Amino acid sequence: MPDVGAHLWVVPGGHIPFPSNGPEPAFTSFDQICVLNTTDTCADIELRIYYEDAEPVGPYALAVDARRVRHVRLNDLIDPEAVRLDRPYGCLLRSSVPVVVQFLRQDTRLPGLVALAATMAHPA
Repeated sequence: MPDVGAHLWVVPGGHIPFPSNGPEPAFTSFDQICVLNTTDTCADIELRIYYEDAEPVGPYALAVDARRVRHVRLNDLIDPEAVRLDRPYGCLLRSSVPVVVQFLRQDTRLPGLVALAATMAHPA
């Protein structure tokens, strides 16, 4: 399999919905990145979060093993600080090897409704 993807990816439209409705963790609202690594080398990834009214936060260190996919809920990122809920943000993902990145949101703010949205991140 040839190496596919890019080293740098951008997601400008992040916003973790809050509050959530329904039992956790299945009905917890979240933003998630899905990273596909088709190379024969582990992908060392740095993620930085950018807010409208605060300095960027990061890097958050992630790894995706060779020839694997990894799904990461941004709600779960806590070091160096938790990603802020219900605030617009953008993120920049830098990888040591080419990867492909997809962005997914689950919004459960309205009782009885689960809204899912997915899009490809922008390779830079």
